[in-house]
Amino acid sequence: MIKIALTILFLLFSASSIGAPEDFSKGPVFKEYGENTAIEGGLVNPETQHFKVVFDISDQTKSNGPSRQFNSVARFINMHVRAGVPRDNIEVAMVIHGKASFDLMNDKAHSAKFDKPNSNTELIDLLTKFGVTVFICGQSANYHGISSDQLNPKVEMSLSAMTANALLQQSGYTLNPF
Repeated sequence: MIKIALTILFLLFSASSIGAPEDFSKGPVFKEYGENTAIEGGLVNPETQHFKVVFDISDQTKSNGPSRQFNSVARFINMHVRAGVPRDNIEVAMVIHGKASFDLMNDKAHSAKFDKPNSNTELIDLLTKFGVTVFICGQSANYHGISSDQLNPKVEMSLSAMTANALLQQSGYTLNPF
């Protein structure tokens, strides 16, 4: 009986701290991206936290909007700033490889290949303006026939995704699995 009561209390407490879908909003850094919700007590001493995180992305955008994975980077930044982490304490990099390489093409090259502008251009520009470093795997770019002049000018070419991830981890970045 006590186990059941404790389980019910745990579920009630957990549900009340998570928030409902209507509690999610965009911002505070990226006003059009990165939906998140405040979680009271979800981060201990947020003002002292420092994040150095790399997102490894290989799935190409499948919808008309921006990449869900690129949006996850905006969500990571938004939720931590909302939680009280200073903007200067958030360092993020993205390592793009595989078919996701097409998501880094400039609008002209993307339109020539897919008959539509790149739906990721605005978000890439906003992320890099915040300070996110975006690397493309040179091996993937070459394999998919993407030359440097076809890339968004804010993207940096790396020898490979493996190389970029290794160098970033040597510099203290942790790999975010999302």
